[in-house]
Amino acid sequence: MTKVLFVCLGNICRSPTADGIFRELLVREKLDQKVLVDSAGTGDWHIGKAPDSRTVAAARQRGYD
Repeated sequence: MTKVLFVCLGNICRSPTADGIFRELLVREKLDQKVLVDSAGTGDWHIGKAPDSRTVAAARQRGYD
């Protein structure tokens, strides 16, 4: 299985966005069972927190859930 890890500073905006978009693309291409995707931050300020609500709203506006 292929593994992909998206990394940014806090893991509440950039890397979760990349994670979500990439997962959707994998589903569209029927590759979601072949690739394991995750995101992480290099800092520990936001461990266990959900993605920023503005990021979630922007993704939804663009058709990503």
